Amino acid sequence: MPLHFSIITVTYNARKALERTMQSVEVQTYGKMEYLVIDGGSTDGTMERVTRWEAEVADERTRRGMEPMRCVTVSEPDRGLYDAMNKGLQRATGDYVWFLNAGDTFRSPETVAQLADVAERNGWPDILYGETDVTDSEGRFIAERRLKAPEMLTWRSFRMGMRVSHQAFVVKRSVAPTYDLQYRFSADFDWCIRCMKQSQRIVNSRMRLVNYEAEGMTTRNRKASLVERYRIMCRYYGALPTQMRHLWFATRFLWAKASFEIL
Repeated sequence: MPLHFSIITVTYNARKALERTMQSVEVQTYGKMEYLVIDGGSTDGTMERVTRWEAEVADERTRRGMEPMRCVTVSEPDRGLYDAMNKGLQRATGDYVWFLNAGDTFRSPETVAQLADVAERNGWPDILYGETDVTDSEGRFIAERRLKAPEMLTWRSFRMGMRVSHQAFVVKRSVAPTYDLQYRFSADFDWCIRCMKQSQRIVNSRMRLVNYEAEGMTTRNRKASLVERYRIMCRYYGALPTQMRHLWFATRFLWAKASFEIL
């Protein structure tokens, strides 16, 4: 039976960036998809554009002989990014949930189809993951993501940081919890760990899945995000081991900086 993917985008006053993401969804060759746009009550014409896009994508899929794609749109005030993501989870109906922020895009028109093939060949694992490229606000390639996905991913892998980006972390809906709203900037880090802790099978797709726009909320609030991540690491991996790892990180950074200055 073909797998069904729920692609979820949370947005607020990001019409231009969302346009790029919607176009990426529209050109996917895979048929079993639904697209959910969870908007925080934008005032920049975002929802008017989404409404037109729904009609355009319906016409395009009919022209290509594809089955209709279910589109779900919500526009209302929320309690922040992760509250909006929870709304997406609650409305999703697919076998897998896949979050793309406004401005993020799939690596190619075949990305979803190729990942569906990996999932089916591996007996529908609980989690599929891959690599991410970083782009600027115009969608231009900047670099491959600095942290590489491990060959084998477990919940302990995040002791050294978020080894897989949220956008390249695709989870079976039946095992996906809601986001913990006590975290304003790093609830995705906590969510990924909880997903992995309750999963039986996690599969490396060995694919470059997503182009990730660098200017996300966590990027703009990096210091607060790092403080939250530290708290999350202490919660799951223990306070003393986390402190010792961060001491090693700081020592390594200072040593590298001193060596560079000497040279």
